[in-house]
Amino acid sequence: MITADEFTPDYVADLASQNGMTIQPKSVRFNEAGLDYLVAFATAKDGKKWVLRIPRRKDVSAKISDEAKILDLVKNKISAAVPDWRIRNRSLIAYPELPGELGLTVEDGEPVWHFDRESPAYCASLGRLIAQLQRISAADAQAKGVPVLTPAEVRDEWRTNVATVSAEFRIADELMERWTAWIGDDSYWPDFTAFAHGELYPAHLLLDEEYEIRSVLDWTTARVGDPAADFSLHHMMSTAEAFDLTVRAFRDAGGRVPPRLGEHCAELVAAGPVVYAMYALQTGHPDHQGTAAALLDPSGA
Repeated sequence: MITADEFTPDYVADLASQNGMTIQPKSVRFNEAGLDYLVAFATAKDGKKWVLRIPRRKDVSAKISDEAKILDLVKNKISAAVPDWRIRNRSLIAYPELPGELGLTVEDGEPVWHFDRESPAYCASLGRLIAQLQRISAADAQAKGVPVLTPAEVRDEWRTNVATVSAEFRIADELMERWTAWIGDDSYWPDFTAFAHGELYPAHLLLDEEYEIRSVLDWTTARVGDPAADFSLHHMMSTAEAFDLTVRAFRDAGGRVPPRLGEHCAELVAAGPVVYAMYALQTGHPDHQGTAAALLDPSGA
């Protein structure tokens, strides 16, 4: 598979050409945020703007058909636009550029914010979007072949993943104690599930000048599962006031607020090292495994 060092404007132009698209190499610009895809924005010979996603690994290519099912499910069910894939194969996904501008990009390895994260308009727009997503039924998701978990399965998945990670890495005692207590405490876990994007944060959101969400990208992790999933990264990145505004907008739009939502979001974020470690085990890459080990045992003891 292509490496980041080989990912150049000329490479992108050549790959596009192999798929019947002529783009201008000088127009190519990159977004380094994704772990699974190398992403380029480019202008075609006819002046149309495109997004090109190139899988970083073979296991990512294998999941492209799953994401296609998710896009088929969500299109026309939310007010925001979603990618309309025109090219789809194991080496390239390409679709016309969507409305709005990315809220967050990674440039030279550093995050760059392009909007006010505390904007009331953004927070309310996010709450309404999550409510729209959660109105997508489990039956509709299942009919499209999108994963559907029960409340018990959501919780069991965390229990299984912690056990899998602990068998391969050393986990600091305080982290293991925290995760065990969280998973074992019934009060954190709602008795319902809901459809979620799974990684709903500004690197996957395109905003207009008023900070309203216009488009949503990267649906690889979407499924019916934990109803807190799409709140967790916002909880981590925002103030308490901004988070509460989002929850109010969600409730006003008909959303069902799970118990201990803010506290559960904090625990989901705190369990991020488990998610990354599972990713590292999947890729088998030494750098990923080294990062996972450092996250799981920060003291290095």
